[in-house]
Amino acid sequence: MNSLVKLEKNSMQEHFAKIITEIGENLDRPGLVDTPKRAAKAFQFLNRGYTQSLEEVVNDALFPSDSSEMVLVKDIELYSLCEHHLLPFIGKAHVAYIPNGQVLGLSKIARIVDMYARRLQIQENLTTQIADTIMQVTGALGCAVVIEAKHMCMMMRGVEKQNSSMTTSAMKGVFQENTATRTEFMSLIRC
Repeated sequence: MNSLVKLEKNSMQEHFAKIITEIGENLDRPGLVDTPKRAAKAFQFLNRGYTQSLEEVVNDALFPSDSSEMVLVKDIELYSLCEHHLLPFIGKAHVAYIPNGQVLGLSKIARIVDMYARRLQIQENLTTQIADTIMQVTGALGCAVVIEAKHMCMMMRGVEKQNSSMTTSAMKGVFQENTATRTEFMSLIRC
């Protein structure tokens, strides 16, 4: 089990109280009295992917199907925290797969995206984790994932570029091997 999950709420609250005090704030100020408690609760929520398992997320929602055409779910909103600065990155994922005898319940694709996004991440790894998991769970002939996101660590600090965004992709199976399949996917997500 991850160390974040092992931390007790009171312990995490104490850590947030220390951080707030270290930046020069007064925890007795009315607006900050309950902030360590709220921050600990928010941080646990933002990282709830650590408490989820793939089995509970998928919940046996695999169904027999003769379909061999692309299944695409576009514009799945995602929220994650950059593992380098603990600042948010926010965007959308496009996920497609080619079934091989079974299809995955529609909401489960978004739940898989959330499970991995709600962990300390870098976008490159997140993209690959989603594609690998869809392949593993469905036995698909191929999977494609494209994520487009804006990173607060680049917008709020550092280089401070407000209009920058990052796009990552992971192509597995027929999406990697077949140019026509990959091209169809890319044209569909631009519609």
